[in-house]
Amino acid sequence: MDGHAAASDLELLRAHVDGDQHAFAELLHRHRDRLWAVALRTLGDREEAADALQDALLSAHRAAGRFRGDSAVTTWLHRIVVNACLDRIRRRQAHPTVPLPDGNRAEAGSGIGGVEPSAPAQDHDTALVVREALATLPIEQRAALVLVDVQGYPVAEVARILGVAEGTVKSRCARGRARLAALLGHLRPAVATTPSARPDPTREVPGVTPGNPGPAEGVGSGSGRYRRDANQEDT
Repeated sequence: MDGHAAASDLELLRAHVDGDQHAFAELLHRHRDRLWAVALRTLGDREEAADALQDALLSAHRAAGRFRGDSAVTTWLHRIVVNACLDRIRRRQAHPTVPLPDGNRAEAGSGIGGVEPSAPAQDHDTALVVREALATLPIEQRAALVLVDVQGYPVAEVARILGVAEGTVKSRCARGRARLAALLGHLRPAVATTPSARPDPTREVPGVTPGNPGPAEGVGSGSGRYRRDANQEDT
């Protein structure tokens, strides 16, 4: 395992393709926290985020042999996770569920309105309002804001993850920030305009089972604007 720790992401992915049973686990160990944070912020629901992350990493595990190296391994992994999240959002919009009355779903800690366990008690109300506001954004704006403002990725990297031009990322972030500013203007200045003021969601990261090696498959399920096979990378 010491050799795995010293290996690059690309070396680990290639070792996994060559049959190394531990290489993919090391790759997940390095990046799972940030991938989990992206999934949670994009979906706003711990159960859905865990399922999306599980699906995405299983797809990555199976499709690793078709990774061409045109982008960083982390970019490839984030693209798969974001696509899995966007697929779930589209399915949720196509088949909406009836929310439980009186915030019962939120109290269970699994809904969009639920308070993250890692949030300090004094910040619960603010975290709740910000999460609800973020969930109202169009999915394209939400994904861009989560990656740029919450996770701190450079615009160029986010453009590669989402498969769009840098100007498109900037435009989506600008529109999303404007919407959030209108929704959150009543909050104190320190937390009024961006989702980055919310508590760190990377605690209690759920375990992910990489699954058994199998034939290379596409990323996620369904179709949508951002759907791409795992082996198709942006140049």
